[in-house]
Amino acid sequence: METLERIQQNRQVITFILILFLSQAHPAPIRYSVLEETESVSFIAHLSTDLGLGIGELAARSAQVVCDDDKQRLLLDRQTGDLLLREKLDREDICGPVEPCVLHFQVFLETPVQFFEGELLIQDINDHSPVFPNREMLLKIPENSQPGTVFPLKLAQDLDVGSNGLQKYTISPNSHFHVVTRNHSEGNKYPDLVQDKALDREEQPEFSLTLMALDGGSPPRSGTSMLRILIMDVNDNAPEFVHTPYEVQVLENIPLDSPILTVLARDVDAGNFGTVSYGLFQASEEIKQTFSINEVTGEIRLTKKLDFEQIKSYHVEIEATDGGGLSGKGTVAIEVVDVNDNAPEITIPSLTCSIPENAPETVVSIFRIRDRDSGDNGRMVCSIPGNLPFILKPTLKNFYTLVTESPLDRESRAEYNITITVTDMGTPRLKTEHNITVLVSDVNDNAPAFTQTSYTLSVRENNSPALHIGSVRATDRDEGANAQVTYSLLPTLDAHVPLASLVSINPDNGHLFALRSLDYEALRAFEFRVGAADRGSPALSSQALVRVLVADDNDNAPFVLYPLQNASAPCTELVPRAAEAGYLVTKVVAVDGDSGQNAWLSYQLLKATEPGLFGVWAHNGEVRTARLLSERDAAKHRLLVLVKDNGEPPLSASVTLHVLLVDGFSQPYLPAPEAEAADAAPAAPLTVYLVVALASVSSLFVLSVLVFVAVWLCRRGGAASVGRCSVPEGPFPGHLVDVSGTGTLSQSYQYEVCLTGDHETGEFKFLKPVFPKLLVQNTEREIKRKPQLQE
Repeated sequence: METLERIQQNRQVITFILILFLSQAHPAPIRYSVLEETESVSFIAHLSTDLGLGIGELAARSAQVVCDDDKQRLLLDRQTGDLLLREKLDREDICGPVEPCVLHFQVFLETPVQFFEGELLIQDINDHSPVFPNREMLLKIPENSQPGTVFPLKLAQDLDVGSNGLQKYTISPNSHFHVVTRNHSEGNKYPDLVQDKALDREEQPEFSLTLMALDGGSPPRSGTSMLRILIMDVNDNAPEFVHTPYEVQVLENIPLDSPILTVLARDVDAGNFGTVSYGLFQASEEIKQTFSINEVTGEIRLTKKLDFEQIKSYHVEIEATDGGGLSGKGTVAIEVVDVNDNAPEITIPSLTCSIPENAPETVVSIFRIRDRDSGDNGRMVCSIPGNLPFILKPTLKNFYTLVTESPLDRESRAEYNITITVTDMGTPRLKTEHNITVLVSDVNDNAPAFTQTSYTLSVRENNSPALHIGSVRATDRDEGANAQVTYSLLPTLDAHVPLASLVSINPDNGHLFALRSLDYEALRAFEFRVGAADRGSPALSSQALVRVLVADDNDNAPFVLYPLQNASAPCTELVPRAAEAGYLVTKVVAVDGDSGQNAWLSYQLLKATEPGLFGVWAHNGEVRTARLLSERDAAKHRLLVLVKDNGEPPLSASVTLHVLLVDGFSQPYLPAPEAEAADAAPAAPLTVYLVVALASVSSLFVLSVLVFVAVWLCRRGGAASVGRCSVPEGPFPGHLVDVSGTGTLSQSYQYEVCLTGDHETGEFKFLKPVFPKLLVQNTEREIKRKPQLQE
């Protein structure tokens, strides 16, 4: 790709240098000749050979031939390099009387730009005969005219030139006159009638002769006119013009029927021989159509519009004739003065309508300007608006190239309307405008851009597969395929996120879909990158970060950690009958796998053996006594506690508590193992293993506590039995275990370990929270009541 761009840049530089060279160098034009009336599509020359170009180079470089008169008279075969005639050429129509007749043309080639000047000489053939203006001419000659007198006759017109033009005049044989051919300074040949001998009106008052005009063609062509000669009575003074020649300048835009000038001739004769009449003498058809003269006054008026660009001057012969047939000749030279009546012309043979936006300096158009006026009226200035990234460069002889000044940007502007203005320097100034529309074609120079650098999407867990969870969007400032965006998921760097099984993206519109049901408890959030690529060549792309947050649903019911609800023996809580209101019986510990309000747990006593005896704190699950215990209260109680979360809808779990009211903590009042086993369902092996492990681990610690308690009791001297358990005053001793809350517990609690002294196995019986003052009092009460119970 870089090589192609470098080649294009080199071509542009070479083209620019060549244009500069051509604007300063003017090589000699190539010249050809052809006979007029040659059939169309006739061969003229091998143009490619004469220009030193190879076969096919004319076609490759888009060669064109343009004629100066804006008519495509020539045809270029680009494949063979032959220059042909497009149509028959009429030399008289193209050049008129001008000789030689040269048709100027230009050959210009594109990529790179090159110009050649050419001239085609159109050779005349004898295809026109001489023609007299009148089929009959009348000549009045006074009878006293002397031999040798010359009488000018009206000339014949021959449209051919050179040897094919009119060469001589002849007259039918007679004894009184002969014809002499006279060459005029303008190149025309005039017939003069020469009198050979004296005339006698009475002997022969009239002569009828045939005047013949011959050209020099082979074979020659001729034209005839009947000459009638009337012999008049004597009139010895011919009219004479006061001024001759007359010279006058006339603006080319003078209105029709405007007076040009008035000629004046005088005749000194009297009577009819002194009366003068005026007329145009030997006038061509062009002069007859353009001017008229008043026979009486001699005033010349304009009868046809003048055009300086066609005819710049007129030479008019005026004849003044008296009543006796004598005449005098005068000349009027009319010079046509140019006015600025032609606006400049613009011809555009080459135009590039579309330009790639990243192209370097590029030729947009090659055009030619022309003004048919002359002088300042024909001098021109070419310009374009200055706020456009284009410049004009003059090349060869009123040829210009329109080129880009710098690479264009389609995204800033996709279309340029360029007005080429050509103004002449005449008064008033005339101008011509031509509009060129240049389209800027797109190049893939803009990458897709996401509307956000990062996206945050939310989806609730337990969603249905193929759920639309959100969209990403990217735009591309290019157009067409360069602006068609395709979306894709980019590989994630986190190997623990199975992106391919979580989400998918629609490559056409950027819609994101969840491929499977998500679980908040397993995956709360994940992020990945999305790529957007266009369809250009080469394709451009960009990335955006997408973070997906999984919103929690209330799909997990509360789980009770304590007390365990399994097939093992139920846990029995011991409560002394001396417990006051608000005594902490136990604490229900539960957790919820959800989050937020879905995990806010509340506790409720759903069912109790004796309603009103126990209560459950709604926020922490503590089971406390609601009032003082009495002797009438049953020893065994069964409580059903409901644990409920705050989800919508709420989920719940229940736990069953067994509470045993005892007068003290001595062994006889504890339930027998057989009774407990009978009441409880068969313990699950796991529960048995846990109890055994806990007892084994705790035995060493319990042993050390017992030793410490025994020493302390001996010092107090108040212990009556080895099986009696007491609580020390003051700070908590080391045999009290601090159990930190788990799950929804919000504070720490301390529990006292009590063992039976007389039991053979030293079995771990229960844990009881310790409130220092209250428990000391209860312990002393139990010690006092113990002997009584034993009695």
